[in-house]
Amino acid sequence: MKKLLTPFIIVSLLSLSNSVLAQDGPLLNIPLPALGEDEEMLVLEVDMAPGHSSPPHRHNAYVFVYVLEGLVHMQVAGGELQTLGPGEMFFENPNDIHAVSANASDSEPAKILVHMLKKKGVAPTTPAEL
Repeated sequence: MKKLLTPFIIVSLLSLSNSVLAQDGPLLNIPLPALGEDEEMLVLEVDMAPGHSSPPHRHNAYVFVYVLEGLVHMQVAGGELQTLGPGEMFFENPNDIHAVSANASDSEPAKILVHMLKKKGVAPTTPAEL
């Protein structure tokens, strides 16, 4: 990355994405030419069913996860397991392996808002091995 996002830009993007939560698919997918012609911000809302978990994967992106509802377990390989609730955030670097991504409840759904700063045309998620 040529430049880091300032907290003001991140808060602005969070505010913008919160205004379009009713849409299906990406909530926002815009190029960010100030960071490079091949960079974009992808924003997704992810619903996690009770007991849902994902196998290890990577995003090859700067990832900011904001918990909207429920409790989630998040961990990157080599990092501490975190249990996060509404209003809390999780961050991943582009070379992190997302080792744990799970709904912490077997009876209640969870919902997260994911912001990915990534290269255009690159899949947002790819399988990874620990």
